Amino acid sequence: MALTRSRRDSGMNYWPGFVDALSTLILSVIFLLTVFMVAQFFLSQEVSGKDTALARLNAQIARLSDLLSLERTGKADLEDEVAQLRASLSTAESERDRLRGAAAAGAQSGEEGKAEAGKLASQLDLEKAATARAVAQIELLNQQISALRRQIAALEEALGTSEQKEKDAQLRISDLGQRLNVALAQRVQELSRYRSDFFGKLRVILGNRPDIRVVGDRFVFQSEVFFDSGQAALRPEGRAELDQLATAVIDLEKKIPPEINWVLRVDGHTDTRPLSATSPFKTNWELSAARAISVVQYLIGKGVSPQRLAAAGFGEFQPIDPGTTEEAFSRNRRIELKLTER
Repeated sequence: MALTRSRRDSGMNYWPGFVDALSTLILSVIFLLTVFMVAQFFLSQEVSGKDTALARLNAQIARLSDLLSLERTGKADLEDEVAQLRASLSTAESERDRLRGAAAAGAQSGEEGKAEAGKLASQLDLEKAATARAVAQIELLNQQISALRRQIAALEEALGTSEQKEKDAQLRISDLGQRLNVALAQRVQELSRYRSDFFGKLRVILGNRPDIRVVGDRFVFQSEVFFDSGQAALRPEGRAELDQLATAVIDLEKKIPPEINWVLRVDGHTDTRPLSATSPFKTNWELSAARAISVVQYLIGKGVSPQRLAAAGFGEFQPIDPGTTEEAFSRNRRIELKLTER
């Protein structure tokens, strides 16, 4: 490939900037979702434990309800038995009174009436005793039912408390998501301001050159500024340009607060034509990655922090000019700088 420089600018192509802005937005949303999922995971652990406790409480309430139903059934049976005993007692008392009247009316049947009355009195005492036992059992059942009702009321209160805690946890999750949205928006806005200042300073340093331009949110250098055709070793002229770039990046590091996680991403791109047989690289992808790494390593050697740099190779797969002319090939062979979040 021959070293070429365009004498005219075919116009600003905003499409790559739009795509990168959309990519930045998608990455921001993914980051937000990741943080939100982590928060959701920890809060769900707490909610899961509460769900287990609720299940145990519900099971206990079911058992108590069954027991209460059985107790109520037993109570009804006893009440029926008491009613029968009371009916028998009433009948015996009536018969006793009748016999006592008959004994008082006639002397001949006096002795027989006394004997029969004595038998009825013994039977009446037995029925009274049975009635007393049934009444005692009913009273005991009433006490047990009251205790069960108090226990069920306590369990229902505990269940209501657990449900309220779950609602509070959901509210905390929602509040956390809102605060994360606000914090992320502030970070993106702040980084955008530093990006604008950085690109403005680069324009002043590098001047108005046709082989260096701004496309969207990135600074674009034609590959010929730094490299010979098919090579990844920096040319002397390219090192001079990178010296000025390193100074600007070091100054930027001092201005951006440390809590903002940012990197200067160096992207390598090639045209679609295959490499020559003498090239040390097998594919355009390898060449683009090697060129991006060469730029990053040179900047590190000039004092830029490694943790603030990233290198990426895109080969011929991200063209900014779909044409097949020499001018289009030249525009697609490029090194891009993008200030973005880490």
